[in-house]
Amino acid sequence: MSLVTLLEQAGLTGRGGARFPTSIKLQSALDAGADLIVNACDGEIGVHKDALVVAEHLDALQHGAGLLARRSRWAAHRGSETERRLHDAGLRVLSVPSRYVASEESALVNLLHGGRARPITRLAPISTGGRDAQGRRLRPTLVLNAETVWRVSQIERHGAAWFRGFGTAEEPGPRLVTMGGNVERPGVYDAEAGIPLRDLLDAAGALDVQGVGISGMSGGWLGGHDAWTATWSDAGLAPYGVPTGTGAVHVLDRRSCPIDHLSRIATFAAGESAGQCGPCMFGVPAVAEQLERLADGALPPEEMLDLHHRLGMLPGRGACRFPDGVSRFVASGLRTFTADVEAHLAGRCALTKEWAGAAR
Repeated sequence: MSLVTLLEQAGLTGRGGARFPTSIKLQSALDAGADLIVNACDGEIGVHKDALVVAEHLDALQHGAGLLARRSRWAAHRGSETERRLHDAGLRVLSVPSRYVASEESALVNLLHGGRARPITRLAPISTGGRDAQGRRLRPTLVLNAETVWRVSQIERHGAAWFRGFGTAEEPGPRLVTMGGNVERPGVYDAEAGIPLRDLLDAAGALDVQGVGISGMSGGWLGGHDAWTATWSDAGLAPYGVPTGTGAVHVLDRRSCPIDHLSRIATFAAGESAGQCGPCMFGVPAVAEQLERLADGALPPEEMLDLHHRLGMLPGRGACRFPDGVSRFVASGLRTFTADVEAHLAGRCALTKEWAGAAR
């Protein structure tokens, strides 16, 4: 049986966030004679699972890479412990700047070919080749998240039926989740689709939950009540408009102002632009500026319509999905924490009962 068929039977999807079927991606890469980049950057906010895979399962990870391609490069953030471990193992490391968009798959391919670590506009899958911003042809390159490559190795060893023994029929297999924020035991946890989100919150020791952020800056939010009753799967989170995505779970407690948190993340996002697309260069910073004024209690209520309009203009207009994620993250937070939004529009923080922005 071919590896493509085995992965198709197992139902493996990418563990980097997109959840695209790995068998389809691999078949197109094989047809094009693609090289492999194992992406171990943990590029999303609050994600540490690929560092764990490299630290604890490097032999299996290397075996998986060997199954997928004859030539491999290993992407890790420059100066990280993951980069050091890969270097020490004698692997060919692609040293990636520690910026949010630098670990996006087309940015990694561009970097590999001597360009800057910035996403490029794609007319075809990167796995089949393409051209950079200067029109130079890029070698076909398959980019897979480190956890995905590890799962390939597990499936080859244990079989498709073993893999499907975890999760649901629609979302099979084990997956890693990074628990962070206000929890007693932050870290990386084994999980699977179909379990109650409550199980993960209990395991990590979630405290005084006001809200839960899912999938970092590419995801969205659940309110405290919904977090305790939701199912951990894309299907289970779909009613809330939130994907499991990168598997990051951030607990926000009742001592934290959610509007201030949204503002700080948006400000970070505004500084992470690759500087080549309008939504990132102008749209995201404009959203961050309005959120900062909202957090400070200085945003006039009539500007909320403009903020929502601006959020609606971000998706689908960049070389990558970074502005799409920022839009979803902020819009979800504004929906989830409506009482806090109203309080800040009135000039006071619902948490502190003081003038908004006093503690900033």
